[in-house]
Amino acid sequence: MKREPFRHVRTISYATMLLFYVEAHAQSLQDQTAQENIATLRQELNNRIKELDALKRKIAEEEAQFQQLSKALDSRMLEVTRGTGQPGSGAAPATGIAQSTPAGGNAEAAPNAADASTAGAAAGAAPAPVINMAQNAGGEQPVQPVGQAPIPDTAPPAVAPIFDQPGVLTPKNKFVLEPSFQFGYSSSDRVALVGYTIIPALLIGLIDVREIKSNVLTAGVAARYGITNRMEVEVRVPYVYSTNDTVSREIFTGSAQDNVFNSSGHGIGDVEMTLRYQLNEGGPDKFYYIGWLRFKTATGKSPFDVVTDCVTRCIGNTTGTGLPLEQPTGTGFYAIQPGLTWLFPSDPVVFFGNFSYLHSFARSDLSLHILNGETDFVGKIQPGDIYGFNVGMGLALNEKASFSIGYDQSIVLPTKQNGSTVPGSVRVILGTLLVGYSYRLTPKTTLNFSLGAGLTRDTPDLTLTFRMPIQF
Repeated sequence: MKREPFRHVRTISYATMLLFYVEAHAQSLQDQTAQENIATLRQELNNRIKELDALKRKIAEEEAQFQQLSKALDSRMLEVTRGTGQPGSGAAPATGIAQSTPAGGNAEAAPNAADASTAGAAAGAAPAPVINMAQNAGGEQPVQPVGQAPIPDTAPPAVAPIFDQPGVLTPKNKFVLEPSFQFGYSSSDRVALVGYTIIPALLIGLIDVREIKSNVLTAGVAARYGITNRMEVEVRVPYVYSTNDTVSREIFTGSAQDNVFNSSGHGIGDVEMTLRYQLNEGGPDKFYYIGWLRFKTATGKSPFDVVTDCVTRCIGNTTGTGLPLEQPTGTGFYAIQPGLTWLFPSDPVVFFGNFSYLHSFARSDLSLHILNGETDFVGKIQPGDIYGFNVGMGLALNEKASFSIGYDQSIVLPTKQNGSTVPGSVRVILGTLLVGYSYRLTPKTTLNFSLGAGLTRDTPDLTLTFRMPIQF
């Protein structure tokens, strides 16, 4: 009876040990299962990483193939376009405007663009547009900081400039030097009949017939500076050499043969200063508007500064011609000219145009200098105002060359002397058909050529213009 308590103690000890053993075994099984699960997860994770790497390589290969196909497609499209004679995509159309708006930087012709130019029409050329769908002649693309939104390019397209106003403005803090050369030729016939008729086709009196041929060579240099990306200032200095040949018979002398009277002149022409500002941002299938204001000085030798062989016509004997002995190189009047150039890019062409108004300031107490030291008092002269407009279009032939065609017209009002219209002075219409080409020699140098053909009798018969803007 005394041993039963010890038997119970041993039974409890065995149960406790069994419990501890079961718990330890269960813990061991849990640890082993957890390790197996972790290993399985690691293996699955490694498999997913390998699959991602394979997908990345495949995406990179597909992207490289896509780039190659894109280049091949672009090359094929360019070859097809060239074969059909149509403008290629991706090149500038420029307008040079129209530099392009009018060629050369003046608004009288049209924008160089603006070019279009100058405008310069541009263009600008600019006209014709010469509107490049290649933008400003810098050629270098600025590096865009990481994490910063790209700055939108709001510059108007450039065109092969066939007008005096360029269509593309100079970028901020950039300087453009544009040497130019222009040749102009004009001829006209003048027939003056003074007398009375007895029967039709029979005239009793004076018949004065003259044939006049003029050649004008103008070498100039224009400097443009970008104040902001939407504003530029330009100064143009021309040097003029002109000749004038008049074939006629001396009146009142009964001469039976033609005489030739020659005169020439050379020197600095009228210096011009122009300020241009882009009024809006524009964009594809949206208008660009460029307002400008030009001031023309009177630095050239005027018609009132040269000596005139005016003995015959002004004094009354029969030995003179009434023609200047030296050709002037300027107008002799200060003038101001506001204008507006517009450009409308519509791939693959750029349309452009220009409107302008030229007002010359009157001069008083003017006199003609006559041979032998005499003078002929003229009084107050007010040149007629000039209303001008032009329109054109530009095409990109490839990534470097562009072509422009346009029409320029000016309406010249009669000149007044001492408040009255000068006898024989009438409204004159000047119409010119312009064709221009532009070729980019380097990213910062472009060669522009334009040809103008007069469509009215008062317009110069032929005008050839070469320009080569260089950006610094």
